[in-house]
Amino acid sequence: MEDRRNFVMKIAAGMAATGFMSIPVQANTGQVQLRNVFVHHVFFWLKEPKNQEVRLQFENGLQKLITIPEIQSSHIGTPVESAREVVDDSFSYSYMAFFKNKEDQSIYQTHPVHLKFIEDCQHLWEKVIVYDAMD
Repeated sequence: MEDRRNFVMKIAAGMAATGFMSIPVQANTGQVQLRNVFVHHVFFWLKEPKNQEVRLQFENGLQKLITIPEIQSSHIGTPVESAREVVDDSFSYSYMAFFKNKEDQSIYQTHPVHLKFIEDCQHLWEKVIVYDAMD
């Protein structure tokens, strides 16, 4: 959880530095609050998670996916094993994309690159869970 928190703070700091988002004045040193951003977080469970060819094909699909212009920033990751009961490390890949607003995320949903990713890769996964959030 600490690694995820650090990652999100680094992404937010980078986005703030490039003008993609604002940081509230009350943010403490070393702490960045994400404001006015649409977060799209997707977890994938591959059918064959140990098959390196499958993983490479899926990763290539994700790399193409993040080229969609409406995505301000993104992260592709794999689970960190944890003995803590509150940590779900059962997924194969985590994909997170940040958008300026819900409208940009809606454009992304029907973008040809996103539709091609689904067409080319959906046979590789057995389960997908999406968490979308915005303040």
